[in-house]
Amino acid sequence: MAKLYFKFGAMGCSKTAQALITKFNYEERNMKVLLLKPAIDTRDGATVVKSRIGLQQDAIAVGQDEDLHTLYLEKYSDCDVIIVDECQFLAPEQVDELADIVIEQNIPVLCFGLATDFTTHLFPGSKRLFEIAESISEIKSVCTCGAKATVNARLDDAGHIVTEGSQILVGGNDRYVAMCRKCWLKRKAEQS
Repeated sequence: MAKLYFKFGAMGCSKTAQALITKFNYEERNMKVLLLKPAIDTRDGATVVKSRIGLQQDAIAVGQDEDLHTLYLEKYSDCDVIIVDECQFLAPEQVDELADIVIEQNIPVLCFGLATDFTTHLFPGSKRLFEIAESISEIKSVCTCGAKATVNARLDDAGHIVTEGSQILVGGNDRYVAMCRKCWLKRKAEQS
């Protein structure tokens, strides 16, 4: 029986690398993979999924208003599995559409992404995945102090932690650093 999977972690935990390795593993078994990414993520190009270690693949970019259920049925119904990178940027309705594909088409959907934003609040797409995914697993990353990183700290151009602003600001190591909550709170207090 197919499942909706949510594999989450803080920045730098190799979510994208894991997504691309998973894609490779399915393809090595002659299965066709539909790789999706939210259109809002244009860091590496409109249709490229790229990990920090250099793995990359072309993907189908989807806007927040795009019906993923219809997209799959009309264009990609020959695919055996769907993999979504940066799934936190999906609309909750899109998560429901992916869940419908799992149930109706009996194909697995694997979603990789962040759980929370730079203020430690859940992204809407991630919240919905926590609510309905049949399998939820954490990909761990480490703070500079050695503790488990749980916070995606946003940095300004001077390297100071930012605590206000738009929930979505796409960036990588230039804009975010994974930290444990203790270090994040300490650094915020030092800046005040």
